[in-house]
Amino acid sequence: MSDAIFRESEQKMKNAIDAVKREFSKLRAGKATPALLEGVRVEAYGQTSPLNQVGTIGAPEPRLLVVQPWDKSLIAAIERAIRSSNLGLNPSNDGQVVRVPIPALTEERRNELVKIAKHHAEEGRVAIRNARRDANDALKKGLKDGKLTEDEEKRGHTKVQDLTDKSVKEIDGVLAAKEKEILAI
Repeated sequence: MSDAIFRESEQKMKNAIDAVKREFSKLRAGKATPALLEGVRVEAYGQTSPLNQVGTIGAPEPRLLVVQPWDKSLIAAIERAIRSSNLGLNPSNDGQVVRVPIPALTEERRNELVKIAKHHAEEGRVAIRNARRDANDALKKGLKDGKLTEDEEKRGHTKVQDLTDKSVKEIDGVLAAKEKEILAI
């Protein structure tokens, strides 16, 4: 029983770490990456669709993203969606593709991105602590219901705490790397 609880909490913690990494990939660090436009939604055919479902996103140069729409009639909508996405980008089009130059980051914007990264990391830590709480509650319930001995429960708590510490440390490491990437000139 305690192994099942441990595996479940381990999966929840891994998911939290993966979520933080996904959020970090959306933060731009001065270098063009297609993940930067992942959250952009385009008004197309009467509904909103993710940008990557209406065109191909590429990064031919370190400071340029290019969106190649599958339907040329969507160019204006794609340009509008990128402009209104709050990413601070100014796209332009030549009738065939939408070019999105990535401006150099100002010191103020870098500090703002670091704050956002720290916020995402804290959300990840909270998710990990919630997984730990759930696992500890399940272990206590197992002891109360007679499915676990006191020793098994204690070992389970220790194992879950070790996993929690390891997971939080991983998030801290990912955050430190992202901060360094953002602040690098």
